[in-house]
Amino acid sequence: MLPKWLPDTSRLPTIPARWMDLAYDPKVRARVAQALLLLALVLLGYEIVSNTAANLKKQNIASGFGFLGRTAGFDISQTLVAYSSKMTYARAFLVGLTNTLIVAALGIIAATVLGFAIGIARLSSNWLVARLALVYVEIVRNVPVLLQLLVWYVAVLRTLPMPQESLALGAATYLDIRGLHLPGPMVPDGFEWAVLALLAAGIAAVLWLRRWAARLRLETGEPFPVFWSSLALITLPPLALFLAAGAPLSFDYPTLDRFNFKGGLTIEPEFMALLLGLTTYTAAFIAEIVRSGIAGVPRGQREAAAALGLSRTQALRLVIIPQAMRIIIPPLTNQYLNLTKNSSLAVAIGYPDLVSVFAGTVLNQTGQAVEVILITMAVYLAISLATALAMNVFNARMAIVER
Repeated sequence: MLPKWLPDTSRLPTIPARWMDLAYDPKVRARVAQALLLLALVLLGYEIVSNTAANLKKQNIASGFGFLGRTAGFDISQTLVAYSSKMTYARAFLVGLTNTLIVAALGIIAATVLGFAIGIARLSSNWLVARLALVYVEIVRNVPVLLQLLVWYVAVLRTLPMPQESLALGAATYLDIRGLHLPGPMVPDGFEWAVLALLAAGIAAVLWLRRWAARLRLETGEPFPVFWSSLALITLPPLALFLAAGAPLSFDYPTLDRFNFKGGLTIEPEFMALLLGLTTYTAAFIAEIVRSGIAGVPRGQREAAAALGLSRTQALRLVIIPQAMRIIIPPLTNQYLNLTKNSSLAVAIGYPDLVSVFAGTVLNQTGQAVEVILITMAVYLAISLATALAMNVFNARMAIVER
């Protein structure tokens, strides 16, 4: 019998055994810890937002996103969408976003093609070709990208002649200090949307055809001419529409006026410098990624391809590169992300990208730094996440094919 001065524990509530089991379950404890961490982050974010809003109110600084509906009042030199100074800040944001996206998309395509070519050249049996590729890689990737942009813009494009002495490149194409002047295609209203719809349908058909051809090869072992069939599916429907509509295409040719060319299509030097700088810089890193990926494929695969009678080019295209892609894709994703983020350096050469237009001019005119910077950061985050997601899906597909 317990002494009277000790508390009677028989009347205290007991903890069920299954609750005790849950308390010692590592999965349950991990989920509880994650929930507590998420709650702490939410509270911290709320505290930061509320303190920021209070401080802005004390300093009589406007807050909120209502400024996007106000008139911008400034011009933008290069636009892919319709824009004038009488439009809103939201429209200026759209112009900067499209300018950034077009540079990133074209830069990724060009850098990939150039990088793969140089990476394969690094492994060439021709001593001169391999050494030239090595020199390119070692020089370009060790020079800061900002300096390369300035070299392309100041030392190359800004030294071109004036329009009166422009360089004729043939086919009504001229190059001078004002940019590259090309014939501008002119089509009836709505025709381009029909062509784009046919191109989208052709791409969808190509994706289905590739899956069908892969299944046919696994079941019967018979190859199918996927490349030529895909090329026909993409090009023939738009060509048939073009011919059926009576070839409704004409060109607006650039003509030299007193001080500059008029008409046609002009690619500004700022755009060319940014695209060339980002392409050549990123291609140097992609080349090393491709070289290491190809070198990572076992030598026995090359010997097996040679034993089957495949040429060096066929072995590279059909055997080596498909296996090297599992090594190439993950670091290649990082280079795509770096190229997209490096496009923000366009402000140094005057190209109106998202940072220059929105985080530059709009921020200076409105003074709403918090909102502008948050929107800009959110856009780059969304672009990066979308790029990473697409590359992860592609990587997963390549891994499934390889297995």
